[in-house]
Amino acid sequence: MEKQPLPTDDDQTETGVYGAEHRQQDPEPAARAGWNSKIEYFLAQVGFSVGLGNVWRFPYLCHQNGGGAFLLLYILLMLVVGIPLFFLELAAGQAIRQGSIGVWKYISPRLSGIGYSSCVVCFFVALYYNVILAWSLFYMGNSFQYPLPWEQCPNEANATGKYSFTASHTYIDGSCFNIDVFVSVSVKECEKSSPTSYFWYRKALDITDSIDETGTFNPYIVGCLLGAWIILCLGMFRGIKSSVKIMYFSSIFPYVVLFCFLVRGLMLDGAMEGITHMFYPKIEIWGNIQVWRQAATQVFFALGLGFGSIIAYSSYNPKNNNCHRDAFTVSFINFLTSVLATLVVFAVLGFRAKDKVKECISSNMMQLSERFDSGMVDISIMPKFNMSDLSSVAPEDYTSWFLKYGQHIPGNLTECSLENEMQKGVEGTGLAFIAFTEAMTLLPGSPFWSALFFLMLLNLGLSTMFGTMEGILAPLSDRFKTLANNKTKLTVFSCVIGFLIGLLFTQRCGNYFVTMFDDYSATLPLIIVVMFETFSVSWLYGADRFLDDCEGMLGWRPHVIYKYLWKYICLLSMVGLLLATTIRMFIKRPTYMAWNHETASEEYLDYPDWALAVLGLLIIFAMMPVPLCFIYSVLQDRMRRSENVENTGYSMVSTDDKCETPLTDMSELEQRNGSAAMYL
Repeated sequence: MEKQPLPTDDDQTETGVYGAEHRQQDPEPAARAGWNSKIEYFLAQVGFSVGLGNVWRFPYLCHQNGGGAFLLLYILLMLVVGIPLFFLELAAGQAIRQGSIGVWKYISPRLSGIGYSSCVVCFFVALYYNVILAWSLFYMGNSFQYPLPWEQCPNEANATGKYSFTASHTYIDGSCFNIDVFVSVSVKECEKSSPTSYFWYRKALDITDSIDETGTFNPYIVGCLLGAWIILCLGMFRGIKSSVKIMYFSSIFPYVVLFCFLVRGLMLDGAMEGITHMFYPKIEIWGNIQVWRQAATQVFFALGLGFGSIIAYSSYNPKNNNCHRDAFTVSFINFLTSVLATLVVFAVLGFRAKDKVKECISSNMMQLSERFDSGMVDISIMPKFNMSDLSSVAPEDYTSWFLKYGQHIPGNLTECSLENEMQKGVEGTGLAFIAFTEAMTLLPGSPFWSALFFLMLLNLGLSTMFGTMEGILAPLSDRFKTLANNKTKLTVFSCVIGFLIGLLFTQRCGNYFVTMFDDYSATLPLIIVVMFETFSVSWLYGADRFLDDCEGMLGWRPHVIYKYLWKYICLLSMVGLLLATTIRMFIKRPTYMAWNHETASEEYLDYPDWALAVLGLLIIFAMMPVPLCFIYSVLQDRMRRSENVENTGYSMVSTDDKCETPLTDMSELEQRNGSAAMYL
């Protein structure tokens, strides 16, 4: 039986994407918006794929998993898995010119649940991602003062604000006494940790000790979250026509900032040490299955696969657009951005680490001098350093001396390791709001660099949020005519709902929920979604057939290697990643990083049982549309066959050679076999 190709421009003009027989069932607007230029489309795709993960997730993974060896592994997986899947989504959206729901419904009505699952995951991500933008707004607002509020601990005697009081304001009644105690505890908490850690955990988040302690809403973060959703809503008020205007700034500005930080960072003492630690290759990590899992996951999320946003953006392209070239271009821009951000991060963190090491060496040498003066240390093991200028002591010279004689020194001298300092607080929010923030306080003109950095984070997140919301709004508008006719109201309504539910993350324990959603609400569902996408295109729709459609769009046929990559390599990679992620969740109980205010330090805690139940419900809720839509489609097919039998008194055998998908072929075959059995 001859299979129906993907729609052409002429087909869509006359009968719509689904054909004449489907227009009455799934109407769509007569005209579809499009990009004014290729630059707009390019900025949108790059802005969506290049996000906060490129700045704070990729550098951490690269540093922890072999440096240069991890880069090679990442490039390999990007070439054989990431780019083929990225090209698949671009081509599908451009050919069918629908959002994710419409695309997979066209492939087969029984697979339309894939698109709905993508929308659910996008909504989950939008909820917590905008909270990160709220944090960036809060820090950016606090950057316009000198000195920066996270440069030093609050002083009990002379600090201003609610955290300190002078002696003349001290009362002996209960309320005021409690406030004075709070000030003392806050100062001690800051002194035990660091000013930047204290400001992040106590001033910005006012965090609880665990996820079990909810606490009240943080009014400052609530206000910033409202501001973030208002900015997003205004940017998307008129769809891609308005959001793309903002992307001219939000997609380009981060690169300007990164280059400024790179130039400034390379001029800092310790920058080259940081970059050397970053890229030092450790080839042995290739034998660690967890490194492969982390590299594959990073490729997966860096390109934004499975969200539906890639499909939505490409659906606004003309049919003859070279989406194959776009797949390679956007992927390599994404990779180069990650490398650029990594250079910036570790140049600045190298400067911070070397400053910490120098402070450590000075402190240890002063202790050593005191012990030598008291006769506790023999002169033969004393270092030959210039004790009058401890800042001139090279870290490698101190480390060499410490490893040789340190165990013979009484007291608690430390190694002052540059490597250990480089590893402190370099993952996720810890990198942006603690480690990098602390490094900027050491720079001349620190308020300027701080405001620039958090404005960059805001723009990176905003571009990604535009794509994430488009992954929700475009499929729903394409699927339901009522929503398409009221897309502005749908946008405003979605933002209002997102803000109201997002208040969950503005509680004092909200950071723990952000971690929960970031680690688990999207990972497994997106892997499953992409696995279904790959299977439906390469096996159900047919890889050869899909390449035929690509040839009709591009004017030339993509290499046959894509057929085998989609059918075997990509699909098996998704299955392997799904199994590795699932097994790891069951073998090792999920944990989160909490802040202990008594010890003023971070610690890993196990998620309580109720939190694990929430995690399970999030994953189930995200994947529920897939089986539900499959069952609904099967029941609809059976009801139609039953109605045909009742109306005609016997089963008709269709002679129409047209079929929508391989799955509908199977349905018709079952019907014919059943009809034949009736006459045997």
